[in-house]
Amino acid sequence: MSTNTLIELTENGLYCAPGDFYVDPWRPVARAVITHAHADHVCWGCGCYLSSREGEHILRARLGYDAPLETLPYGEAIYFNSVRVSLHPSGHIRGAAQVRIEHRGEVWVVSGDYKLDSDPTCTPFEPVRCHTFVTESTFGRPVYRWPRQSGVFKTINAWWRDNQAAGKASLLLGYALGKAQRLLMGIDPGIGPIYTHGTVEKINRTYRESGVPLPGTTYVSDANDADWSRALIIAPPSVVGTPWTDKFGPFSTGFASGWMRARSTRRHEFDCGFVLSDHADWPGLLKAISATGAERVWVSHGYTPALVRWLEDEGYETCVIPTRFGGAQGEEVWNVEEIA
Repeated sequence: MSTNTLIELTENGLYCAPGDFYVDPWRPVARAVITHAHADHVCWGCGCYLSSREGEHILRARLGYDAPLETLPYGEAIYFNSVRVSLHPSGHIRGAAQVRIEHRGEVWVVSGDYKLDSDPTCTPFEPVRCHTFVTESTFGRPVYRWPRQSGVFKTINAWWRDNQAAGKASLLLGYALGKAQRLLMGIDPGIGPIYTHGTVEKINRTYRESGVPLPGTTYVSDANDADWSRALIIAPPSVVGTPWTDKFGPFSTGFASGWMRARSTRRHEFDCGFVLSDHADWPGLLKAISATGAERVWVSHGYTPALVRWLEDEGYETCVIPTRFGGAQGEEVWNVEEIA
């Protein structure tokens, strides 16, 4: 087994010394390779950034359109000193990438966040062979197993129709970047009009600019004389309990998240919970790790103990990589609306 260490953990995050760059740094650095545009993976103020071309519109909207951003198509390589770097789809959200790092025959892959389920808003996950794999473990417990997406969307559509029959607006909650757009691509737009919170609508524009054919939506603030009782309103979960919801009259809330798989997780705050995540579930994590052929697995972001135990029992060399972002369940993380 190779003992080469291409990446080290520093006070700024994961650092590749031979290439002199960071992957998803925690603080501003000279050169950052970014897996995706969620706030716990991109840091403002870096000297230059590298990301996937698929995610360019989204990342520029977050960093500013004059940000020093270079992009690569999936699978193409760039060299930093003698280190070969390429980006490969992770299937997490639009533009999300795994970072493949190769130096003197040693290959590491930093996965960022990923999922194996199909998602029409982004390029599917691609297994990448490597010696060392750095994996997330957001849902790294055996209890987390996702139901079929088709069934989840049928349930959401039925909930919307039931609310219409009861004269209630349908307030569907999902993280503004990634989850909201996936919801839009999965629901039946023929049921009624679809409205969006401003943060969702802003990101919808970047998805449309990058070629995703989202169904038509109307920004809530632009709606005049709307019949909210027929409407589906997609918004981030932070709107619950705020004056923003007063305009809708009677409404029912539904939250789409992997956390809805656990009965103890915030279900009491919502009328309905829909199990839909942009992260891999337990079987997905194990399948993805196995497909890499890695000998060594570094584990971060989430429920690490159960996954580390399983890996050690299977003979992997492994360790836990601390992150500055929050608790085991991702609910203490800064800007939690982007996590699950």
